[in-house]
Amino acid sequence: MRNDIVILGVFVADTAYRADRQPRMGETIMGNSFVLGPGGKGSNQSVAAARAGGRVHFITRLGVDDFAAMARTTWDEAGVTPVVTDDPDSYTGAAYIFIEEATGDNAIIISPGAAARISVADVEAQAGLIGGAAVFVTQLEQPMDAAERALGLARQGGARTILNPAPAAEVPLSMLALCDHVTPNETEAESIVGVAVRTLDDAAAAAARFRERGVAAPIITLGERGAYYDDGKTAELVPAMSAGPVVETTGAGDAFNGGFAVAMAEGMAPLDAVRFGCATAAISVTRPGTAPSMPARAEIEALLKRG
Repeated sequence: MRNDIVILGVFVADTAYRADRQPRMGETIMGNSFVLGPGGKGSNQSVAAARAGGRVHFITRLGVDDFAAMARTTWDEAGVTPVVTDDPDSYTGAAYIFIEEATGDNAIIISPGAAARISVADVEAQAGLIGGAAVFVTQLEQPMDAAERALGLARQGGARTILNPAPAAEVPLSMLALCDHVTPNETEAESIVGVAVRTLDDAAAAAARFRERGVAAPIITLGERGAYYDDGKTAELVPAMSAGPVVETTGAGDAFNGGFAVAMAEGMAPLDAVRFGCATAAISVTRPGTAPSMPARAEIEALLKRG
């Protein structure tokens, strides 16, 4: 029985700055702290899935530099199997992350470097791995044509397909039709299907639009409210959980996707898989950082038992 999770995406080194507010254009302000650590949505989701108990392969490109060494160390410690194309003609990506001290909310700029050169050919070279997975996951940080080809290969091979459409962008109908699940937040949902998601009814409307565009079972993530699941037969809000005071929300979406992928690969019922993803995210926001905030399987199970 297949149970591997294959993720296509980006690694970037996160440079995280905490301050009371963002600077205005032309202004310099004093920050409260700085942390350098591993990030990138695909990499974060791989770490989250591996720590949650999944057997994970991560497909990406790296430069040949110190940030690439950080990536490999991160994956080794989490138990992720890297499938990497080394690219000496570019650089390993980096991200600027501003974190508002009072709320933990964030704003991010990503420069993906070598990962922006992930190609259709790179993906086709891993066709057997992608198609043989139980679950395939990708996002929109690498080129969209590579992501769409990978979703197609996964679908052809019988893998369950998950698209986390982040950062927000227009997604072609041909790509949505390859997705068993999409996992946008409110902003991403609006950018794709044109529904401003402010209420639960809005989330239901957005999910219906995704289904009309070929997605089997969209999941609209709603932050502190939880996640709205709709497969055309069952439509339900899975409430968010609390694992303690919120420290930083930066990696919450990646935690959710990694946890959800593990649960689906293990054959959990979809709503149970969403709950597993919500529990993973709930723990991650109680800790600083992105990849370092991802919880272990035992922590997730303990929170689920608490209810």
